[in-house]
Amino acid sequence: MTSTPEELADASRELALAALHEITPAATVGPVAGHVVESDGAVSLRFENRLSGYPGWYWTVTVAQFDDAEPTVLEVELLPGDGALLAPDWVPWAERLAEYRAHQAELAEQAAAEESAAQEESAEDDAALVDEDDDELDEDDDDHEADLLHAGDLDGVDIDELDGAEDDFDEDDSDEDDSEEDEDPEADGPGVDEEE
Repeated sequence: MTSTPEELADASRELALAALHEITPAATVGPVAGHVVESDGAVSLRFENRLSGYPGWYWTVTVAQFDDAEPTVLEVELLPGDGALLAPDWVPWAERLAEYRAHQAELAEQAAAEESAAQEESAEDDAALVDEDDDELDEDDDDHEADLLHAGDLDGVDIDELDGAEDDFDEDDSDEDDSEEDEDPEADGPGVDEEE
């Protein structure tokens, strides 16, 4: 049997946590925040509350021990701490409105700054795309010029056409030579008859 409330609080801490975890998730229970000795000798252990919407409230587990028996849980509840139920200080409407307008102006400035940054980034991206397109066009122009040079065009003159004209010219010369030989039957010598 525990002799003092402090000893009872220390001995029943694990029992109190186990009782709390039966009614609320462990994530909503914080560290030990002390204990209170009740008038009938029971001890109420307090644990910090992590539930949103309940600032200043505490999980409270009341335990007692009778004679030589083990400590037992009497009650588990969520109770407000000192000042938890007090309303905040009243602020005149004009001050609240001024704060609201100032906050809205800050939000508008932030949105404008973000939009401006987005536009600048978009402009930089567009400029980069234009530079890439220009580089690709320059490369295409170089390739096209190289194709033209390799295709036989030089300074507007098609070399292949010149080669064809030269072949035509050679054929014309050979035709003229053949016709001259045909026109001169006495090329073999004067007065020679082939049949003789």
